[in-house]
Amino acid sequence: MRIIGALLLFMPLSSMAALFHCSSDSSIFPQIQVALPTNSGKLYGSLMQPLHDEHKAIVLIIAGSGPTDRDGNNNFMKNNCLLQLAEGLAANGIASIRYDKRGIAASFASMTKEEDLRFDTYINDAKAWLQWMRKELNYRSIVIAGHSEGSLIGMLAANGLADKYLSLAGAGEPITNTLKRQLQKQLPNMTDRCNTMIDSLREGLLVNNPPQVLMSVFRPSVQPYLISWFKYNPQQEIKKLRIPVMIAQGDKDLQVTVEDAQMLHEAKPDANYLVVEGMNHVFKTVSNEQDNYKSYGEPNRPISRNLITAFVSFILQ
Repeated sequence: MRIIGALLLFMPLSSMAALFHCSSDSSIFPQIQVALPTNSGKLYGSLMQPLHDEHKAIVLIIAGSGPTDRDGNNNFMKNNCLLQLAEGLAANGIASIRYDKRGIAASFASMTKEEDLRFDTYINDAKAWLQWMRKELNYRSIVIAGHSEGSLIGMLAANGLADKYLSLAGAGEPITNTLKRQLQKQLPNMTDRCNTMIDSLREGLLVNNPPQVLMSVFRPSVQPYLISWFKYNPQQEIKKLRIPVMIAQGDKDLQVTVEDAQMLHEAKPDANYLVVEGMNHVFKTVSNEQDNYKSYGEPNRPISRNLITAFVSFILQ
């Protein structure tokens, strides 16, 4: 995750409205639009089904940070990575649900006030989807696939509600470490100030008068959200899972590293562990850095077959 991803995540809601990209549900596989009621409005998603659905397994796909819709897109980039993941599963007889998080695309109206939003809100939304799937759909196995920030959300929602869990390009360290590293690189002359603010929030203490240059990340209305997010350590949380786990990571990922995946695997050594050669953060196979950046805007470039093959094997084993 680069700092631009964090900045998008913490933009004011009024600014984010212009960023939302409506999901495209065009696919060769049958899709049903589904809605999940919440206290602040409905969350909308797509149930994609195989052509011959034997009701063996269904996957809940959770998108990453920022204004990322159910297909893996926003107005800055369209790569269809989550849509293609769903299609790859359907081609192998596995159904899926992918959804727009609250405040994003079709689920825009369900967003609460920024000062009331917590990281646990997204966790509870994922749990609600799992409960709905268990109650309303007739599948023998429910699997969570969380991408990027969605890896931690899915990790925290899985126990007791899912049968298997997959981390896709999930961070292996607390977000506090990631932010410190990113901000030091972006604003080296403010390293001490940034670290002090992050440490205060990690301790549950609000920060007064953040510098204007850092207002997009540390503005007062978003600080309660940061406090709720900073308390989680992916290495500690993945240890708590009592279901089969798979950790998948591309070695060409510019946002999350193989070292992140290794940290998760060290914390959960019995997990299936896969490093996909040539795969980047949006699951595309790339040859170099220029090709890597280019792939973020190529919705028709297929995602890694090796990822799909391994994931399907994990689901059906």
